[in-house]
Amino acid sequence: MVDTDREFREVMAICRTLFEKKLHDYGAAWRILRPESLTDQIYIKATRIRSLQTKGEAQVDEGEADEFIGIVNYSIIGLIQLERGVAESEDMNTEEALAEYDRQWSKAYSLMIKKNHDYDEAWRGMRVSSYTDLILMKLLRTKQIEELNGKTLVSEGIDANYMDMLNYAVFALIKLVIEKDQTAE
Repeated sequence: MVDTDREFREVMAICRTLFEKKLHDYGAAWRILRPESLTDQIYIKATRIRSLQTKGEAQVDEGEADEFIGIVNYSIIGLIQLERGVAESEDMNTEEALAEYDRQWSKAYSLMIKKNHDYDEAWRGMRVSSYTDLILMKLLRTKQIEELNGKTLVSEGIDANYMDMLNYAVFALIKLVIEKDQTAE
């Protein structure tokens, strides 16, 4: 039986643990990044995932799951930056950064629950490669919105795209990590 709530939380625990370890090593140095730079960083991750999926091999010892974790964490950083603005220096301590992280993933989780209800868990029938393509499409949309300085006529904003990318990456991680572990048992 599927348990999206539990699986989502398990994946977010994995992502948060890495985020926390990087906070220890680097602090909140990411506070100086503009949203456009974060969009480009997510683009790099998604492009590498697509390359791995297409080529079927990697020359760097990091797989698809590692890159999807990066997309989750950079999407959360992007949401923080959109709300708080870009800083000129590291202006958050570990506790503040983790509180913001938790607040942002909770918002994305709430959105996922609503959409999952309406779509009847359709994401479970999708391929991981489709999540990659959807993330890349969302990135192109985000870049266009950034070029328009956020002034859209009918489209959702950059924050909605970051949340969607985060949720697609979590779905991919559920399939790559959680479901893989369940079938191995």
